[in-house]
Amino acid sequence: MIEQDLRDRILAEPERFLEDRDVMNALVAANERAMGANIVDLRGIAMQRLESRLDRLEDTHRSVIAAAYENLAGTNQVHRAVLQLLDPLTFEDMLRALATEVAQTLRVDCVRLVLESMQDDVEPALQRLGDVLRVTGPGFVADYMANGRNVAARPVVLRQVVPGNDTIYGQQASDIRSEALMRLDFGPGSLPGMLVFGSEDPHQFKPVHGTDLLAFFAGVFERTMRRWLN
Repeated sequence: MIEQDLRDRILAEPERFLEDRDVMNALVAANERAMGANIVDLRGIAMQRLESRLDRLEDTHRSVIAAAYENLAGTNQVHRAVLQLLDPLTFEDMLRALATEVAQTLRVDCVRLVLESMQDDVEPALQRLGDVLRVTGPGFVADYMANGRNVAARPVVLRQVVPGNDTIYGQQASDIRSEALMRLDFGPGSLPGMLVFGSEDPHQFKPVHGTDLLAFFAGVFERTMRRWLN
């Protein structure tokens, strides 16, 4: 027999026991044992399937909410980075902000601006900017983004990299594991450029990730660059 105190509590607040999944599962299991092995409880089977579906729906719901928060956080990061990019009044200050404040806001370990040029020599003023600027020959951007393959050009490429690419990353080449490449269009008559984000995390930039926010940032950046190149 059930103790009187426990029996009184069950009768007084039955809904509390109905809301406890573990208690209800134990009661259903006890009921099935009492009925014997020759009786099939269709209602119990239906309840188990509904519980399984509910668990999957709850997992999906949590995943959707987590993805929404992650997208919102990424959008806020890009918006802050764009404002930091627009603050400088000179080309040199903009590149310094790109390598420091913008990189910190976007949580990347390395930022590079690649400009194609017909000239081999880099102006002394640009050399003082450090590693953030890379000047290459014509065709380098398309070849690097295609990674030696004959594929259609994409405005944004996300991929893992093999350490050691010192053409872009210089002394940091041994640490970079993934990269985001954004093709820059500086207008008619101008050679293309490329904005590069490098990360020591091999999973930060992967081909399966979305590129909308990076495409937006690259669009703002290339329009800003046109002021200095024209």
